Amino acid sequence: MSREFTPKVITANALIEGDVVYFTAHDTWSRALQDADVLTDEADAALRLLIAEARNDEVVGAYLAEMKPGADGPDPVHFREEFRRTGPSNLFHGKQADIASRA
Repeated sequence: MSREFTPKVITANALIEGDVVYFTAHDTWSRALQDADVLTDEADAALRLLIAEARNDEVVGAYLAEMKPGADGPDPVHFREEFRRTGPSNLFHGKQADIASRA
């Protein structure tokens, strides 16, 4: 018996900058998880992943990441995705610099 398909988003790393990016419903890449297209159908997710992987002049390492519904859009189910969402682990550049400048 196969497992039930759970909601997922497509994520990758931007080719030039290395930032974590998410595939949107408009076939663009966004650095914000809340912009990601949440995929709930397994066949659709497989097709969308093929489309994202073909954009190898923009990103590397595209894959499906499991998510759960959150108040502001999808929330990661696994620690790895939560860690990737927050940006580099050595502070204050990238996403963490943006967050610190808003505080």
